[in-house]
Amino acid sequence: MDATGTTDTVDATAEALAAVRANHTLTQQLEALLLVADEPLSAVGLATATDRPVKDVRVALEALAADYDGQGSSTGDSPGSDLASTTPRGFELREVAGGYRFYVRASLDPLIADFVQQQSPARLSQAALETLAVIAYRQPIARGAIASIRAVNVDSVVRTLLARGLITEVGHDPETTATLYGTSDTLLGHLGIGDISELPPIAPLLDDPAEGFDNESL
Repeated sequence: MDATGTTDTVDATAEALAAVRANHTLTQQLEALLLVADEPLSAVGLATATDRPVKDVRVALEALAADYDGQGSSTGDSPGSDLASTTPRGFELREVAGGYRFYVRASLDPLIADFVQQQSPARLSQAALETLAVIAYRQPIARGAIASIRAVNVDSVVRTLLARGLITEVGHDPETTATLYGTSDTLLGHLGIGDISELPPIAPLLDDPAEGFDNESL
């Protein structure tokens, strides 16, 4: 593609983005961005994505959180905003690790756990097993580090392992605020061990023990 073609593509993309921002409220844009986020999104990042002032974004986020908690009021920014919500939603918007993210409401955890157990296939895929092994031996570990070791995108696999209750969020990286993952008590129970220190040494299980793993930490 020549320079003219590249410029035309960039212009078309910019026009499409401008149209989306013009035709959708800030609330709608924030909900869409938060819905696809795998990590907490900062107010600054959301302001950049929506091309709106950070102050406006923070106000909208606070209004959304209140609405999801059953304390909604008319903001004039979303369709049907004159109908204040009085019942908490099944999810909530939390501010964690310097950002915002959707979470299932804690009171519904038993329902989710039962549903996942009933719906999930008995066996994990090879990709899930490999990802689970990386987390088990390198925990606490961020999603990006897992992807680097496996050299593939692991977003869907991590979501599956979380849904199955085999891994859990154990904190956030102090520098990047990325979510850190570790094995759950459920997994230890399946493996018949009481602690990760009881896992077998990784070296005998790999053709090249040095690949992707720091032997000194194992």
